[in-house]
Amino acid sequence: MVKIAPSILSADFARLGQEVQRVESADWLHVDVMDGMFVSNISIGVPVVKSLRKVTDMFLDVHLMIEKPVRYIDAFAQAGADLLSVHLEADMPPGIRAALEAMDRHGVKKGIVLRPITAAEAVLPYIKDVDLILVMTVEPGFGGQKFMADQLPKIAAIRKYIQQYNPACHLEVDGGVDPVTAPQVIQAGADVLVAGSAVYGAPDAAAAIRALRGQ
Repeated sequence: MVKIAPSILSADFARLGQEVQRVESADWLHVDVMDGMFVSNISIGVPVVKSLRKVTDMFLDVHLMIEKPVRYIDAFAQAGADLLSVHLEADMPPGIRAALEAMDRHGVKKGIVLRPITAAEAVLPYIKDVDLILVMTVEPGFGGQKFMADQLPKIAAIRKYIQQYNPACHLEVDGGVDPVTAPQVIQAGADVLVAGSAVYGAPDAAAAIRALRGQ
């Protein structure tokens, strides 16, 4: 079954504990960390992940939109992240390798992320070593953007790579996912859907999650 991962970037941060409770029927909780350098916005950091861990046992899917992410793997892992994903564009290959090795030391799940400009083939050096590949279907850094349908062939190509090299690896999609676009990314091969405004902007979050599942 496809997993749904609501993004707290679209939640009301003044009532974050209650906002987590609103989406407890989902599978994972997606946490977007932005440093103001890799992307222009600044969002949240280690203290918020630590606070989230105290109020939920949901799987914390932490997406690091930060430069040279190896510097912060230890801190986010210790804060309670279950999975950490790093952008291939955020460092040179030795730095990405070092970040993945740090995740291994902490026993957290490992993910890599591709911006829209990055080709599917970029995953190949890492695909056998990761638990998740995240394809961005918007430019990272801002919520509420329009879904980029030109990323669908990339999702399909990466699904083929996963089937060939690492069938247990998840394929996640983040950006503009709603009940209209969700079937498209699922058909292309995604099995984890990140949704922010489509869930948190809905009056009934549980119903919105069911709609993303196609129920």
